[in-house]
Amino acid sequence: MLKATSNKRKQREEDSIEEPKSLQNSSLPLNGNLELNDESGDEQSDEEDSDGVQEPFPELDPASDSDSDSFDEDDVEGLDEDEESYPDDSGSDTSVADDVTPFPKPRTIISNITGQPKRVYPEIEPDYDSDSSTEEDPTRIGNVPVEWYDDLPHVGYDINGKKVLRAARGDELDKFLSTVEDPSTWTSAMDKKLGMEKPLTAEELDIIQRLQSAENPDANYDPYEPTVEWFTGKGKEEVMPLSSAPEPKRRWQPSKWEKQKVMKIVRAIRQGRILPSKPKTSSDAPQYYNIWSNEDPSSSHVPQLPAPKRRLPTNSESYNPPPEYLPSEEEKKQWEETEKEDRERDYLPQSYPSLRLVPAYDQFIQEQFQRQLDLYLAPRLQKKKLNIDPESLIPKLPSPNSLKPFPLYKSLRVMHESRVRCISVSPDGLWSVTGDGKGHVLLWEVTVGRPVKRWKFDAAITAVEWCPRKDVTFFVVALEETLHAIIPPNLSEPILRATRTTLAPSELPANGSAPTVVKWTSDLSGSSEDKPILSLRLPASSGSPKQVVFHRRGDYFATVCDAPGQISIWIHQISKQHSQSPFKKMKGAVQRVLFHPIKAHFLVATQRYVRIYDLAAQQLLKTLQPGMKWISSIDIHPSGDHLIVGGYDRKLCWFDLELSDKPYKVLRYHTRAIRAVHFHPTYPLFASSSDDGSIQIFHARVYNDMMTDPLIVPLKILRGHKVSDGLGVLDIKWCSGSPWLVSAGADGTAGVWFS
Repeated sequence: MLKATSNKRKQREEDSIEEPKSLQNSSLPLNGNLELNDESGDEQSDEEDSDGVQEPFPELDPASDSDSDSFDEDDVEGLDEDEESYPDDSGSDTSVADDVTPFPKPRTIISNITGQPKRVYPEIEPDYDSDSSTEEDPTRIGNVPVEWYDDLPHVGYDINGKKVLRAARGDELDKFLSTVEDPSTWTSAMDKKLGMEKPLTAEELDIIQRLQSAENPDANYDPYEPTVEWFTGKGKEEVMPLSSAPEPKRRWQPSKWEKQKVMKIVRAIRQGRILPSKPKTSSDAPQYYNIWSNEDPSSSHVPQLPAPKRRLPTNSESYNPPPEYLPSEEEKKQWEETEKEDRERDYLPQSYPSLRLVPAYDQFIQEQFQRQLDLYLAPRLQKKKLNIDPESLIPKLPSPNSLKPFPLYKSLRVMHESRVRCISVSPDGLWSVTGDGKGHVLLWEVTVGRPVKRWKFDAAITAVEWCPRKDVTFFVVALEETLHAIIPPNLSEPILRATRTTLAPSELPANGSAPTVVKWTSDLSGSSEDKPILSLRLPASSGSPKQVVFHRRGDYFATVCDAPGQISIWIHQISKQHSQSPFKKMKGAVQRVLFHPIKAHFLVATQRYVRIYDLAAQQLLKTLQPGMKWISSIDIHPSGDHLIVGGYDRKLCWFDLELSDKPYKVLRYHTRAIRAVHFHPTYPLFASSSDDGSIQIFHARVYNDMMTDPLIVPLKILRGHKVSDGLGVLDIKWCSGSPWLVSAGADGTAGVWFS
């Protein structure tokens, strides 16, 4: 077989080599100026190849010749003989000079196996002149997302399997400087696979510019090209219009074969070959079911519960896990010392060189037993014990020492004959007035506690309030259906004159004589220090006033009476000596009222709700829901955005008026009913008093930033009043300009708490 193949090849070579001797003996110039269009050149090339004459190869050095000789002796034998025996189909001429073709010229040698001539091309050396030497090797990461290399120092591997380190990338300043130095920097984009800036072509820049201009990215797209009339052109009219209406039922025809099947079943039922299902008979015998069987039981008992799914294994459970999953000696010791229930996992990762060396699982029986328990007791659940430090649950609050000043101790005490029901402080914070249950009103100095003046009335004092104006000085005393405006002694002549003019003007305004149920009486005959200069007589149906509160400007003040309904609230205007009841209907018993410090809003606290009204628009704005059974006191922050509400059920609620109608914070620090709450006008403090005889001092910092929540920190518990007949501290007030607090107790004393 091999000999026959050699003879055929020799015959083909003889046919190709057989040429006139004149062409063999002719000499052709080898200067590279040959014409390759005629056929004589191909014949000459084939003839020279068959003679075995070796052409000079100036590009290769002698060392390469020696290498090629060794290649001929050793490696030529393994080449495919069939492939080498065919003539070259490329039509290239080996005698052509280098400037004609860029490809290397082959050499013709005699094969050691077949003994026939063949062409051998020089080996390509990857040097600078190689085609692939100047090309940068792209990053070879395979079919892997580039994002996987974001946290690694390299971005792939080269052709030799070595890591390709990530190229250094500048910061934003370097990018800015590069744009200044090279104006064409913006025409390049980052190629994530190559890790370098790649310049954009003109076509890509044109596409980007079109996309930024909201245009079609195709430059050849014409939005104004004429419409192609596919169905309305001449000769293109549709014969029948298209319709998507469902096919009508009248076109339906019954199937003949389905009819035959149905009739066959009917005949079988009539002949008795098919029997209907028998009626179920109830039996008293107990029935048992296999609840874990895969087949659905025919009875209608409770369906089986699905078995819990098993947890999938992780990398650490492998017989040869990665080194980072293997525990250290310290971790092994800690795992062994930990209780079985507290361990994070019930096994230790171990590494074995082969699967044959893995021993039998020592926890097999235990796990199977636990598995059977899980299947038998489906609701069974093992909960992990939470190892939480109780101290970590307490919010991190600043130290009270860093929030000073605030009241710390009781410095002064003023005695009364009976329980002190109410207390008020002058706007300058130097004077205080208190009222007790026997009708005594006492004016005393805050700094030293010295009594200055005492007034005696026929009924118990229910409320006292100082006017907030600085140009006049007086306070209002409330008792049975009567309000008295009293001027304190030792005033300067200008302030005394202005106060008398305000309370008892010689002429009232034009609308000052409007009809009102409240009777206003001015008395300038006697001394203003001994008796009231102005008195208001409320209707008998209103009851006794229990609160007096002033507007921030001092011209209006409101009173809350014991009587239910709309007549329990009265708003009085001093300049016009006029009183009115602002509400026609009122839901619930009114407990406290307040004027908004900034806006024209009026806050009314009933037994369970706090309603905010707009006095200018005369409408209800918001209803706050403290969630208390009985509201006792309210106060508003000087900023007007926050409100505190105290209740008889020992809760204190903080409201953010801009946030919600539900409490922002609910504080439960008192053990008995809360009687009074009050914000400090200048310091970030507020206090609450209770029937347990204590006063709670809180730090309340409100930020101007709407995104920051208020900071509420309990600071101090003041104890200095005794509980009498189940009553403790009945009223508290802050002294403006200093962190001092005055309190009125049911034990018949009024105290001053200093910082």
